[in-house]
Amino acid sequence: MEPRTSLTPGQPVTVAPGVCRIVAPNAGMMTGPGTNTYLLGLREIAVLDPGPDLEAHLQALLRAAQGLIRWVVVTHTHPDHSPLAARLAAQTGARLVGVAPPGDGRQDMTFKPDWTPRDGERLQLGDLALTAIHTPGHASNCLCYLLERERLLFTGDHVLEGVTPVILAPDGDMSAYLNSVDKLASYDFERIAPGHGGVIPDGKKTLAAVRAHRVRREQKVLRALSALGTATLDSLTPAVYDDVAADRHTWARLTLEAHLIKLARERLVTEDGGVWRRAGS
Repeated sequence: MEPRTSLTPGQPVTVAPGVCRIVAPNAGMMTGPGTNTYLLGLREIAVLDPGPDLEAHLQALLRAAQGLIRWVVVTHTHPDHSPLAARLAAQTGARLVGVAPPGDGRQDMTFKPDWTPRDGERLQLGDLALTAIHTPGHASNCLCYLLERERLLFTGDHVLEGVTPVILAPDGDMSAYLNSVDKLASYDFERIAPGHGGVIPDGKKTLAAVRAHRVRREQKVLRALSALGTATLDSLTPAVYDDVAADRHTWARLTLEAHLIKLARERLVTEDGGVWRRAGS
């Protein structure tokens, strides 16, 4: 595990050859120490996940970039990851790379990509290449990027250090999320560079743990419904997330809804007027 001092906002930290991380000054409950922005390359720079539109962060990125910023790449368009992209591109002439935001009301609608990578497309960005991997689930426009030469996977919010991401239905989808976890497991990588927190050294083991956690939580949903008979989201949340601090239950409730939608598709639960029950009960 990295020392917490390496996640100090504005401080450039080398995490791999030709890869520098700068943490944005937007620490919080859902952003941890802040959003990780990565500068990739030496002579020509790709900025991955520029983060929130904050002047201090923009200046930190410009100071740290030793070469010409040519590309601004985003993993997804939640408002802690992409809003600085438009201003950074306007200032540097960089191309915007990523997938346009969905219209769910939770996105950075200022992001307008010049280049939308295909799933599996190899992006040659100066002296390095990234493989774009479409990984819907946390958001429908999520992309992970694999730096093959370093076996380093940039995951945005799809895989995080020490926590699992919130799945925000209806754009976020639990079935798609688990399918994307399985998809990533087929790629050759060792470490994960997440959107928040430190670099994760054993990426494959972490992926397996994330999947197992989601399956255990799903089983807990089913057990809680069996015990309660019927429940609303509000009454089910504390039963399913009794191991999570109460001040996080607002966010847990969103992921619980995503679990229930998945289970309803699988005909394991039913819903009527906001009341959930086990199917057949």
